[in-house]
Amino acid sequence: MQLIRLFSLFALLLVLAPVQADENASTKRLTSLLSQADTLTGRFSQLSLDASGTQLQETSGELALKRPGQFRWHTDEPMEQLLVSNGEKVWLYDPDLQQVTIQQLDQRLTHTPALLLSGDVSTISENFEVSHKEVGDVIDFTLRPKARDTLFDSLRLSFRGGVINDMQLIDSVGQRTNILFMGVKMNEPLKSGLFQFEIPEGADVISE
Repeated sequence: MQLIRLFSLFALLLVLAPVQADENASTKRLTSLLSQADTLTGRFSQLSLDASGTQLQETSGELALKRPGQFRWHTDEPMEQLLVSNGEKVWLYDPDLQQVTIQQLDQRLTHTPALLLSGDVSTISENFEVSHKEVGDVIDFTLRPKARDTLFDSLRLSFRGGVINDMQLIDSVGQRTNILFMGVKMNEPLKSGLFQFEIPEGADVISE
């Protein structure tokens, strides 16, 4: 169920000394960048590592996002899964198991990081302490949840030329999830029905 909770969705270490901005300025800068995209499409590569750096899983696929709160996350074979949200419900479909899991979308940004890219970003300051480092056209934002009951301890969003480039989440036991975005396109029209899911005939359905 981790995929549902993630997207469920992002470090460049440079030799030049980065500038550390105050939290308020960092939040405004992040909100401004995120608000530029009403829709977003592209490919992703996702890598999960344990606290020692040992690789746990590597996947890739395609994604599409649309405000408010809609996303489609399709992981390629051999570990194919499809995650779809219409802003209210989330469907996770596993073709190998012929199983669909349905949940209500958790609107909390600290529990559903995908909403940072597709949801209401006006509540970022209520949920996170934000800082950023900037060198050239690369901006790294670090978000630390203010609440204790969260999916992750820290989240990093990196932008290159004003476009989302990668994301990293670190949880309470040190496990890291790195997501690299490729071929990102913003504000292009998307097909109607892209964020709806029809349950395949014969599939088992689990509602949570």
